[in-house]
Amino acid sequence: MAYRKEEIYDQQTTQAIAEHYREILRLLGEDPEREGLVKTPERVAKALQFLTHGSQQDGAEILRSAIFKEEYSQMVLVKDIELYSTCEHHVMPFIGKAHVAYIPNGTITGLSKIARVVETFARRLQVQERLTNQILNCIQETLEPLGVAVVIEASHTCMTLRGVQKANAMTTTSAFSGIFLKDERTRNEFLNLIK
Repeated sequence: MAYRKEEIYDQQTTQAIAEHYREILRLLGEDPEREGLVKTPERVAKALQFLTHGSQQDGAEILRSAIFKEEYSQMVLVKDIELYSTCEHHVMPFIGKAHVAYIPNGTITGLSKIARVVETFARRLQVQERLTNQILNCIQETLEPLGVAVVIEASHTCMTLRGVQKANAMTTTSAFSGIFLKDERTRNEFLNLIK
């Protein structure tokens, strides 16, 4: 999903973050004035604003921008949605994919809106567990479907590059509402479709 720079970057915020990052570089024993680092504080400031710009967006508004009346009551599944987020505990990326399904109750939304909702909540300082619930709650509250299912599979660089350093560790979270929670057959159909 492409964004215009003016939608994400605020020059005053960029400069304020950059000043703090220059000091961080000094504290790490680096010279922020050396050639390779001169523009790094501003680059980091812009990167941080980009990685967290989802907090300025409204997932429900995204869904409401494309709601259509439709008498379809079978599962709608958008799977393998690329996901890039930032762990709020270490400010390091976690990367994976989301699988999102819902069963309409008289209204549907544009398929790309499901991916946009994932993006909106992922582009924040996050934990995977909260992210999973936020996606589910946004779709459930906005579309009022018969049920929603969300599964996220992600690799956390705070686990793979530091700390325990387990490169192949994957984290899976899930959340279910409505018929996905109550009916094992429906839940199993979803889980089989995302395999």
